Amino acid sequence: MANAKVIQAKQDAVDVVTSKLRESVTTVVADYRGLNVSQVTELRKQLREAGIEFQVLKNSLVRRATAAAELTELDEVLAGPTAIAFSTNDAVAPAKILNDFAKKNDALKIKGGVVEGRVVGVDQIKALAELPSREGLLSMLLSVLQAPVRNFALAVKAVADKEETGASA
Repeated sequence: MANAKVIQAKQDAVDVVTSKLRESVTTVVADYRGLNVSQVTELRKQLREAGIEFQVLKNSLVRRATAAAELTELDEVLAGPTAIAFSTNDAVAPAKILNDFAKKNDALKIKGGVVEGRVVGVDQIKALAELPSREGLLSMLLSVLQAPVRNFALAVKAVADKEETGASA
């Protein structure tokens, strides 16, 4: 009977990881070997503040989850200690936080990940990390949208100023 409970618990764990892989907009896989407890605690704190779930998982469990989620290409990076960051709302944040942390702490190595259902390598994760944050992108969009209105207002003001100087002369 205990065996059935253990097997069911393992299957439940695989199901949880499978659903996280499917629901996440970005998943980043990293090797944390060599980080001390305070460094891991700081990394977890930064990720938690951004709403990102960070877990250390057994590779065999993750392989079963990738098979169920049809992301078996990710299995190539599942060697050695594996920590995974799951983000369901911000595609850039996990890549940015882990990449910035890895720059300051050589022990953290990004292995790869999944971005919107596609398995990507280290280079794509680092490229994603270089993108502006969601707030930065929204700010840029707002600026672009305001430019035509601002230019129109300046043109109207210039015409009004010209007519005003023409009328007073």
